[in-house]
Amino acid sequence: MIECIVQNAGDAKDAEKHGVTRLELVSAIQLGGLTPTYGTVKTVIDSVQIPVQVMIRPHSYGFVYRSEDKEVMKKDISLLNEMGHHRIVIGALKENKTIDTDFLDELFEEFPSLDITFHRAFDEVRDQTEAYEALTAYSKNIKRILTSGGANTCLEGKESLDRLVQLQHKLQGPRILPGSGLKPDNIQTLHAAVQAGEYHFGSGVRKNESFEERIEKNKVDDIRNILI
Repeated sequence: MIECIVQNAGDAKDAEKHGVTRLELVSAIQLGGLTPTYGTVKTVIDSVQIPVQVMIRPHSYGFVYRSEDKEVMKKDISLLNEMGHHRIVIGALKENKTIDTDFLDELFEEFPSLDITFHRAFDEVRDQTEAYEALTAYSKNIKRILTSGGANTCLEGKESLDRLVQLQHKLQGPRILPGSGLKPDNIQTLHAAVQAGEYHFGSGVRKNESFEERIEKNKVDDIRNILI
């Protein structure tokens, strides 16, 4: 499973055509990815056949959300549900840097059909084993966790990622989705160390490694040849 960040329908169609198998749709990638507009979501979903995980993140300043933030997030999810779309990317922490399970309880009571990627808020928790165990209780809805093992990049966090993948197998919990700094020339090293079943790519699959440029087929091909 090769997941790729996209911001519009052109990106999405390129990614699908080049062999990417799942998309993460965001806006404002320079801020780490925020909730895209309704129009963007609709055009992207209508333009591809592969799964699209839609970012639900109302602002870029932290992952501890106030009640007003959570209402905005739930309204965005409600709009997606009205479209018949249940795939989202979301994450929330408490002040003590543990998983905001109260918010997750609210979400799954209101939206029981969600298919969730818990995003890199996971990399800011006080203890990743504790956090993984907490998220495993929600594995009916939380299918995967996007993480760099608590480091800036996956290569820096590869030992932690390896431990998390082993924990995934032990607990049969959400799949570990390594992401941050991945590209064709380092995925082989990481995959040898971690052996995850899926990986998340951003600028590393684009020309000049820039989100201003298009996704390149040869880079996706190189990754597919290594992983498949």
